[in-house]
Amino acid sequence: MTEVGRPSSGPPEHVLDLFAVPAPVQVLAGGQGGSVLAGDLVLSPGRDTRVAQWLSPVLARLGVRIDERPRRSPLDLRVAVPVPARDGSWVVDGWAASRFEPGTTACRDLEVVVAAAHVLHAELAVAVPQRPEVMDGRQDRWARAEALAFDGADPAVLALVAGQPDEPLVRRLLDAREDVLLGPSQLVHGDLAGNVLLDAAGAPVVIDVAPYWRPAGWAEAVAVLDSVLWWDASTDAMDGWTTGLRRQLMVRAALFRVLSELPSRVDLYEAALAGVIGVPVPGDLAGRRGR
Repeated sequence: MTEVGRPSSGPPEHVLDLFAVPAPVQVLAGGQGGSVLAGDLVLSPGRDTRVAQWLSPVLARLGVRIDERPRRSPLDLRVAVPVPARDGSWVVDGWAASRFEPGTTACRDLEVVVAAAHVLHAELAVAVPQRPEVMDGRQDRWARAEALAFDGADPAVLALVAGQPDEPLVRRLLDAREDVLLGPSQLVHGDLAGNVLLDAAGAPVVIDVAPYWRPAGWAEAVAVLDSVLWWDASTDAMDGWTTGLRRQLMVRAALFRVLSELPSRVDLYEAALAGVIGVPVPGDLAGRRGR
């Protein structure tokens, strides 16, 4: 996000020095927390060096290419451009930088987010035509949850949630999971909701790309689910995800989110997924439908 908040100690002085930005810094609202504005850069902590060293140059080239494309419309998709440190590294002590986008606001319009996802994933499919080796061996909780959502054996998944409040929900999701072809995998942004901004002209700006190698429809399903859960989208948005292939993509999106959050807000998931896995909508949440 680009809403400037209270002052923060932020990254250490040597990190600011390598990114050639001044202190003090200011906290930016949203995201996972901890991102700060320093000069004309947004600095974000907790970055995986191995992944960022591969992904950041890809996004930098793509962002610049899109911005400089002939006959570009002011409303066309943009990608926040990562910026390397003075020594050429993309991560310094876990901190990574991207170009600050002044005047942007968070996009809460799900239709715009989904449209941005379609364009972004078409661009990424061309920019990264083959699965990179850096996608292997990731051990963060989101990568583990994604692997379990797609490829994890049911006993392994159930062992993870045994005795937890999430267990009945996870069992229903596993019962709904079918072994079907889900479409070609490619580089996708697995955390789009909340990471699409609108610039001063109204163009969508994608930030904080969370890389996964999965079908683009799965990333869209995650964005729809997140928007219903956390960004006030109507549960009507789930209606198109209750049958066929899209249901299977949504089941895996839900497993991914629940397993990455343990313990999760089971009541909110059951309300959002009522049409997908047959869970009745709790009375206190039913009013969200059609809002």
